[in-house]
Amino acid sequence: MARENILLVDDEPDMRDALTAALRREGFCISTAANGVEALEKVPGQLFDLIITDVRMPRMGGLALLQELRRTSVSIPVVMMTGYGRIEDAVEAMKAGAFDYLLKPFSLEDLKAVVTKALASRHAPSKPTPEPLRHEEQEYLEADPHVERPIVTQDARMLQVIELAKEVASSKATVLLTGESGTGKEVLARYIHAHSPRSTQPFVAVNCAAIPEGLLESELFGHEKGAFTGAITRQVGKFEWAHRGTILLDEISEMHLSLQAKLLRVLQEHEIERVGGHKPVPVDIRIIATTNRRLKDHMTSGKFREDLYYRLNVIPVNIPPLRERKGDIPMLVEHFIRKHSRGGNQPLPRMSQDTIQHFLQYDWPGNIRELENMVERWLVLYQGGFLTTSHLFLNEGAAVLPPASLGRPSMSVREMERALIMETLQAMNGNRTQAAKVLGISLRTLRNKLHEYQGGATVKARDE
Repeated sequence: MARENILLVDDEPDMRDALTAALRREGFCISTAANGVEALEKVPGQLFDLIITDVRMPRMGGLALLQELRRTSVSIPVVMMTGYGRIEDAVEAMKAGAFDYLLKPFSLEDLKAVVTKALASRHAPSKPTPEPLRHEEQEYLEADPHVERPIVTQDARMLQVIELAKEVASSKATVLLTGESGTGKEVLARYIHAHSPRSTQPFVAVNCAAIPEGLLESELFGHEKGAFTGAITRQVGKFEWAHRGTILLDEISEMHLSLQAKLLRVLQEHEIERVGGHKPVPVDIRIIATTNRRLKDHMTSGKFREDLYYRLNVIPVNIPPLRERKGDIPMLVEHFIRKHSRGGNQPLPRMSQDTIQHFLQYDWPGNIRELENMVERWLVLYQGGFLTTSHLFLNEGAAVLPPASLGRPSMSVREMERALIMETLQAMNGNRTQAAKVLGISLRTLRNKLHEYQGGATVKARDE
């Protein structure tokens, strides 16, 4: 019978007790903690084989716990749980180095399967040591080994941005990060947090554009029981979760004027009031805001408060787009290849000179996010020792293919679309799920397209 030691971290006593009982019935030794701070106190004194932690907890949440474990080189596999049904938390956890995640409510079978996989991973062969970095890349990455998502650059302007970020990290001043979508504003915000005295406390990111206007106030400030229909319990908001840490207000320009007034009060008074509440709750937080728009234009049109703008714009930092720092492209590509390669004994893919020229000539409207997505697509298609223009997808659903694959000049758009889909299916050995991912379309759209072709394809396709 297995006797592995598991540390279970959850702030809800009922959930903690239920999971403890279930795992002990499976033969595991279970220790518990109510938050990340308690967990960190227990880790040095005991040899744990696995940590299972909730994402959102007071004092220190699961992501902050995971980041602190990785910062101190603790290599225990971590499984994250979230009861909010938000895939964003799960994605963030996986990016931070979690082994896997569970979305509550989950079954006992799901729990057992994830625990079994996580414990088995301890005995799996480790990935080979990555190839040494070039000199110019070493200068930056090795200087900040504890940063989970490093800013890879040798560009003079970006190096100035990084120096400014280091200088302001130690203060409590509000920072306004501006720049186009995909330039890495959240990455820089996390960099500032990681270099601040608050680095061991929560970093909470809120996308103001992704949350409906009617829900954003409750999401930010929380609500009391009975505050509105469906508020059956008190909910703690993001500002309280970020107490003593940092809160990132992403796309602040999309916040409604009525909520801007309440945010201004938080900045002035350092306290929040829950929806339906009658007394203020003090909060100690550092606010970082981001936008890809010109806030002064929003002020002129009456969409953004002038007083809030000057409260947020204490330390303005502008991140240049990738087209203005193309010298970083080769090292960024190598970084993403290293990040997303599956490991094994095969050498890392290399980039051909032809591909380099395509990269340097392209304007990258999606910036670094677009570049990283492209590298991931490459690695799905990668077969040999080079990445060439045949693997290059610069637009959704449109590929730069070898001359032989472009078809006749007289071909219609429909015929070329069909040829592209068929070639991608062949490259994916008939796997429709992978083909849809590479093409940048949904699996349902791909099925509909294949149905339109009425079996004209010579490729047998399967979903998995």
